[in-house]
This record gives sequence, C-alpha cells and structure tokens, in this order.
Amino acid sequence: MSTEEAGGGGGSARAVSSGGAMAADGHAAAAEDAHAVAGRRARRAMGLVVALLVLAGLAGGWFVVSFVQEERSRALQDWQVRLGIVAEGRAGAVSQWLGEQAAILSRLADNPSVQLYVMALKGDAGGETEADPEANPEADPGRRDTAARPEVVEGAFLRTLLNATADQTGFVPARRSGRVPANVAVPERAGLAVVDTAGDRLAASETMPARLPDGFGSALAEAGQGQVVVHGPVPGPTGAPVLGFAVPLYAVHQDAGSGGPVIGFVIGVRPFDEAVLSLLRQPVTPWRSAQTYLVRPEGGAVRYLSPVDDGTKALSTLLALDTPDLAAAIATREPGLFASGRRHDGTDVLFTSRPVRLTDWLLLTTVSEDEALGATDARLQTLLVVLGLVILGVLGGVLALWRHGVSVRVADLASRYRLTADRLRETMAFVRVVTDGQPTAIAAVDEAGRYTFANAQAAWGSGLDPEALVGRTLGEVMGPHAARRLQDLNARAHRDGAPVHDLAAMERDGEERIIKSDHIPLAATRDHPNTVLMVLQDVSDLIGERQRREGILRDLVGTLVGLVDRRDPFSSDHSARVADLAVAIAREMGESDEVCRTVDFAGNLMNVGKILVPEEILTRTGPITEEEINTVRASVVQTADLLSGVDFDLPVGETLRQLQERWDGRGYPDGLRGEEILPPARIVMVANAFVGMVSPRAFRGPMTVEAALRELMDGVDVRYDRRPVAALMNYMENRGGAERWRRAPDRVCANES
Repeated sequence: MSTEEAGGGGGSARAVSSGGAMAADGHAAAAEDAHAVAGRRARRAMGLVVALLVLAGLAGGWFVVSFVQEERSRALQDWQVRLGIVAEGRAGAVSQWLGEQAAILSRLADNPSVQLYVMALKGDAGGETEADPEANPEADPGRRDTAARPEVVEGAFLRTLLNATADQTGFVPARRSGRVPANVAVPERAGLAVVDTAGDRLAASETMPARLPDGFGSALAEAGQGQVVVHGPVPGPTGAPVLGFAVPLYAVHQDAGSGGPVIGFVIGVRPFDEAVLSLLRQPVTPWRSAQTYLVRPEGGAVRYLSPVDDGTKALSTLLALDTPDLAAAIATREPGLFASGRRHDGTDVLFTSRPVRLTDWLLLTTVSEDEALGATDARLQTLLVVLGLVILGVLGGVLALWRHGVSVRVADLASRYRLTADRLRETMAFVRVVTDGQPTAIAAVDEAGRYTFANAQAAWGSGLDPEALVGRTLGEVMGPHAARRLQDLNARAHRDGAPVHDLAAMERDGEERIIKSDHIPLAATRDHPNTVLMVLQDVSDLIGERQRREGILRDLVGTLVGLVDRRDPFSSDHSARVADLAVAIAREMGESDEVCRTVDFAGNLMNVGKILVPEEILTRTGPITEEEINTVRASVVQTADLLSGVDFDLPVGETLRQLQERWDGRGYPDGLRGEEILPPARIVMVANAFVGMVSPRAFRGPMTVEAALRELMDGVDVRYDRRPVAALMNYMENRGGAERWRRAPDRVCANES
C-alpha cells in the first residue's frame, strides 16, 4: 500500500511539472487504483476469515457431537460391566444351588447300600420283584415276617433313608405358617424316590408325588446316558411349579465295586419357590428398576420361569419370540449379549443374560434406560447445547474482534493480561494466607529434594521464612534423618505415580513426635519439573488421646468381666480365655489390626449380659429348664444391647449380636448365614466353642483338645466358617497351642508364642 502511494505521489509530481490538467487526471487515477486494490484485499481477507470461521465451526460441531457420542458409549460400557457382574453372580448362584441339589441325589446313587438294596429288590436275574408293599397292597398282604420277605427290609431301609434325606435337604413341600392337624396327611408335592429303568417306583419318601412332573420321562432317558438331569420348572400336582432332578443308579460288581450297568434312577422333586427365587435378588443394589428373571425358549415363544414384577406368578408369562424389541427374545437368540430392548411390560431397558448350567434356562438382568441413562442423556444434551452455543459465541466473537481491528484487539488482550496477572497475584497471596493458616506443614519439593513452595509451618523449627525455604534442600531444613525418610517416600510417589501415606516418629523442635505424612506426585509442566506435594501433620496428641481412651475402655472391660466372673464361678475367666484364643485365630488368619482388636473386645465382653441372668440359674449344678436355657442364651444379645451406647470405633456391638448365628442360617437372633456374618463374629464363635468344650463344667468334665477339634470340624459349614476352624487347628498343631492348652487349659494365654 505504501509503495503504491509513493509511486502515485511521484507520478503526480511529474505531472505537475508537465501540466496542471494531466497532473489532476493522473492523481485521480492513482487514487482510484489504490482504492480498488485496498477493496480487493479487504474482500479477500474478509472471505478468508469467513471461510476459516465456517471450517472452525464445522470442526467444533463435529468434535462436540463426537464427544457426546463417546461419552454415551462410555456410559453404556459402564452399564455393560455392572449388569454383567450382577448377571454372572446370580447365574453362578443359581447354578451352584442346582449343582448342590444334584449332588444330594448323586450321593444317594453312589451309596453302596442303596445300590445293593435296589439290586435285591430287582432280583439277581434282573426280574422285577415288588419293592414296596405299600405301593402294591395286594402282593401277599398277610405276610408280616421280614425275615421271610427281604424285600420288606430293603423297602423300609430305602424309605427311611429317603425320608431323612428329604427332610434334611429341602426335598419336601414348601412350609406354610400355622399348625397342621396331626390327622391331616402331608401334601404330596415334593420328595425323593428310587425308580427302576422303566420308571416304576421302588421306594419313595412320604411326600413324593404319585405322578411325576409332566415330561419327566425324557429326563429319565437323558439320565440313562449317564448324565445329571434337571427338569422343569413345570406345574406340580397342586399347580404350583416344581423342579425335577434325576441321576443314574449303577449296579455294584463284586470284583470291581461301583460302576456296573444302570439299574435305576434316584429322582427328586422339590418346589420351585423362594429357595431358588431368592438367588435372583442381588443382595445390595442401588438401582430401583433392576430386575432379574429366569426364562427359557419354548418353540416360537419365550417362557418367564420366575414371577414378573406386575404380580404374575411363575410360568404364567409366555411371549412370542418375534415380539418387537423384546429383551427376553433377543437374549434367547444371542445369550450373553448386552443390548437395549423392551421388557415384557414395554419398559425400555438395558439388559444382558447368562446361561444357567445344567438347564436350558437363561438368566436375564435388566435395568430401565431412564434410570441407567436418563441423567447421562440429560447431561450430554445440555452439554451439546452449551458447547454449541459456546462455539457459535466464539465464532461470533472472533469475527467481531477481527472487524474491530488488530489494534483494539491487542489493547484488549493487553488489558486482559494485566487483569489476569493482578488476579494471579491476588490468588497467590490468598493461597499464601490460607496455607500459612493451616496447622499442617505444606511444601512442594522437586526430585533433588529442593523446596519449590512452602508454608510457614514447613520451616520445621528452622526459623526461616517460607520465601527463604525455596531453593533449600530438605536436609538443610529438617536434618539428614528426617530428610532421608521423606525423600525416599517422595521417590516412591514419583515411581508409582500415586499418593504415598506414612506414619512415623520424627524429631521436631528437639523432641520426638509422631508425624503423619502424605506425598502427592505432581506431573511436570512446561515451566515446572516433577514435584511432590508434602503434607506433614503432627498427630502425637491425637494418638496419645486415642491410646488413653482405649485404656479407659479396657479398664471398663476388665471391671465388667470381673463382675460377671464373681456372679458365675463356673465360667470364671472364660471371657478372657475366649478373647486370647480369638486374637490368636485372627492373627493366624492374617486379619487386620482392626479385626484383632474387635475380637479382643468382643471376647472379653461376651458374657456381660449374664448380669441380667438370675444368679440361681448361673450357679445351679442340676438340670435347668428350656426357658432358663433360653434366658442364658439371650444374655449374649442383651450384652450387645447393654453396650450399644459405648463408642468403640469398632464393630464390637454388631459382633456380639451375631455370636449365636450359624453358618447355615439357622442361628439366633437374625438368622444370618454365610458371609452375612461379620468375620470377627465367626472367629469368636469358634474360640468360644473350643474354650467351652475344653473347660470343665458342673455337669461334665473337660473334653480333650483333639476331641474339641474334631467336634469343631463336624460343625464346619453348618455352625462355623471353615476358615477360623482351619486357623485354630493350624495354631494348635503347628504353633504349640495344643501343648499349652493340654498343660493348663484354665490358665493358658493363647497369645503366648
């Protein structure tokens, strides 16, 4: 522009020297040319800016849409993992339960006595002999001599075995509330039976249905191939759904033991009730709309085996496989698929499925899309709108700034920079005030151990100002010993890329203090190297107060235990010995310090509730009534109630309340089972049982250590968790515990080792 103007000026000067008219024409032409050139440049620049803004807008829009889609895809992946975990767990629980039922029948089938009795009932030559006189009352009803009729002995044995097994394992009709008159027959809805290869009954439990569930013949044919078969659920004799099980029964060879030809089957029928349906419910889930069903294909339809949430009973819902977007139909075609679809009631859901072992069932887990993705979709929709508006605003602002002129933009940017710098200084001053006002030492150090930031408390008694600490090393400020420990922790935080926490004794201001330190790695930036943020807190007073408080608690425990021991001379020192042994078991199991402290308190306090038991019951040497026994048993739960207001900072009260629960769920007072029982309670249960067995009582002498251990082993997975029992046995056999208890069982301290 300046060159053309200079050229125009030169032309005008030359024109003036040759004539006024030519000079005026030349000047006007030059000005017009310059204006045209400037206009073309401005239009080209304007077009280029507009094109760049359009491209930037399109790129921004594509990025926003891609980001929203990626976020939604990530949310779906998260739900795939969550639902997959639930479905895997529930399918595994159902499969395990089915395997346990089949194992019950397999144990009967593998019983040599059962095999021999069935062979005797069938006859040596394979001919059929009436097995059960009750099943055929016309077969010689006048003969009562069991020695003359061996089939009566076999039939009676099998019926007794089947009745006992059915009662113990749940192959009985579902129990109902209320009393049943003695003269009313038990309904035949479930039970166990032994049948021959033709399906004819040889022996059965009392409540075994006379007619087997529909289609059970195919199950026997499949079991005849040597397989364990689960049949159903199908409607039973009363219309309620039942499950059938069948396992092959083999003949016994005299020379080779079990393993001969199939001579019959052990079959079982049990209700398809809460015992199965409870396995479909996830113990803890935050999802209100989550539901889990059992389904199976039936021809061109899918049958819901379990009840649905609208109140429809089991087996009552049957929907066509071609129902549009039906989740159960999609899962039937592609088991294990995670997808979206519709529930039977039309609700849009996310779902996944898992096959159930031993069956043609499919476990389907669903959650409504509204609950799963509603909040995410709303957030992403808002984000899409906001980012779109931001992009449009940015583009409009860029265009406005460009039109306003470079000089104005530069001035505005300079003003903003100054404002930002002022705010940064104010922020740094605020950070300095805040950090200096903290009771903890806060400092940032680089990989060489030099301070890059420090608050007032980080001076560590050196007398230096925070600004004077910057650039100095940890050793110069804190001394070599503390500096070496802290620098090792900083190096570990750098190496692992994760915060490191430590609690150790350090010298500060000439005395040893307990210091809690947190080391947080900070990634390097363009202007700063790798740094670790250290937060050091003096917790000496806090730990001392905690130790004082725990000492008071232990004094209170000792007082209460002494009071109980004076009222119950027959169990004097019982609580202390239980506590000692429980701590030994917990340590043998590798449990945390929290668990060891919990079992110590709980063991010592378990008999405090005996304060409420009349002294004449505690000191009686003769028989006591059932009511008095229940009074003594209830004292353990009353111990938890009495101590409910004491803050132990440990689950002592919950542990005391659960000491009479059982691993199989038949305990007191809440019927907890398995992992529902706290680990400390499971440990104290075993310790209490062992101490009680090896201690003398008014009505019996003490058991030997070996007899007590055998008694505990017999109760594994019924009364006790096998892990503390195994730990106790290892302690007794390999840690010298048995010798100490045999030497002085009434004075032994289990923690002596």
